[in-house]
Amino acid sequence: MKTLIKKVKIVNEGKIVEGDILLDNDLISKIDSQISEEADRIIDGEGKYLLPGVIDDQVHFREPGLTHKGDIETESRSAIAGGTTSFIEQPNTVPNAVTQELLADKYEIASQKSYANYGFMMGGTNDNLEEVLKTNPRNVPGIKLFLGSSTGNMLVDNPETLEKIFSNTKMLIAVHCEDEATIKANTQKYLDEYGEDIPVKFHHLIRSEEACYKSSSKAIELAKKTGARLHVFHLSTAKETELFRNDIPLKDKKITAEVCVHHLTFTNEDYETKGGLIKWNPAVKTQKDKDGLWEALLDDRIDVIATDHAPHTWEEKQNVYTKCPSGAPLVQHSLVVMLENYKNGKISLEKIVEKMAHNPAILFRIEKRGFIREGYKADLVLVDLNENWTVEKENILYKCGWSPLEGMNFHSKVTHTFVNGNLVYENGKINEQKFGERLLFEVE
Repeated sequence: MKTLIKKVKIVNEGKIVEGDILLDNDLISKIDSQISEEADRIIDGEGKYLLPGVIDDQVHFREPGLTHKGDIETESRSAIAGGTTSFIEQPNTVPNAVTQELLADKYEIASQKSYANYGFMMGGTNDNLEEVLKTNPRNVPGIKLFLGSSTGNMLVDNPETLEKIFSNTKMLIAVHCEDEATIKANTQKYLDEYGEDIPVKFHHLIRSEEACYKSSSKAIELAKKTGARLHVFHLSTAKETELFRNDIPLKDKKITAEVCVHHLTFTNEDYETKGGLIKWNPAVKTQKDKDGLWEALLDDRIDVIATDHAPHTWEEKQNVYTKCPSGAPLVQHSLVVMLENYKNGKISLEKIVEKMAHNPAILFRIEKRGFIREGYKADLVLVDLNENWTVEKENILYKCGWSPLEGMNFHSKVTHTFVNGNLVYENGKINEQKFGERLLFEVE
């Protein structure tokens, strides 16, 4: 199958160039100012922008064990509708993916059910070092450690174990950093005052700046001591951004950082209207923190934008503070949120592509994806930057059926998504055939 996209503005590697692009089966075969070759399908790209598909390095698709909230099929389907063509999923499913067999089970499910390309993190615990070290770096993106407890209770808090993991693997170690003792003490203080029904507006004071900084600075110290490759997920404070550097290229960095769309979008002021719907771990914090995250993103101390897509049912999110789970669905909307920031003059299209496609590919050493290059996999997204629409129940594809962005207006739209050269999404219609493939990683 050959597809020719004509007269499109191609956003790639720091440039925007108008031209044609030819896809041959699963690969990009030719990029030129004009291509006159025969093709099975011709798409007029005039006035539109072609981006490499988004690679989301942190999602929770809830399968196995929590599939009432979401599953690999429903959530990867919503991903392609939003221009995300590859995802890296986390191990805190049920059972936790902490043995090679349980990890293999998830890959087997995805091979049958995923609309997008997939990778699954191996989970570390206080007592599974042997299993962790069996992980194959060619076809698994990395090891995930929760240094603060979150959904699924996979807390790793044994300093000896941590040091052993950091010292013994060459694989990337991705961490959720919040200091457990600080959070417990803060929670107790508010429980004493309010009981179970703590106002959600205190969430960012319970899961505080101190809790985040204490944990991430410790993890970085350990990475420096052991020489481990460390990727700190979902920074939420301005203070933490001081821990990262921007004076060397990403490919040479051993310590890297991610920011999530919600920490660039909301602040603690929004708890008043959104309540538990924007309860995340780590918490959405202050305007000062949001500004600091933006600054670090733009000056390259932060390397990647992701979602931490984590659906819960509407009913679960209505619970009192102590029983309201943290997390929300975002994978269908991450790209349009960032395009809205482009429209508002906060970030360039080239920078969006760098942080959402190029950099995840570089950081995880993903083979032949993340760039618009001849010979690379044809994971592409076509966007119209002049189409207005509103997030409403009717156009939300998440299994949980809601979004913290409901009622928000956007001025850009994903019109086409290609996964491995296949047109999987076109103007609101999804191709129900599944073309997702297992991500592969270059090994040193």
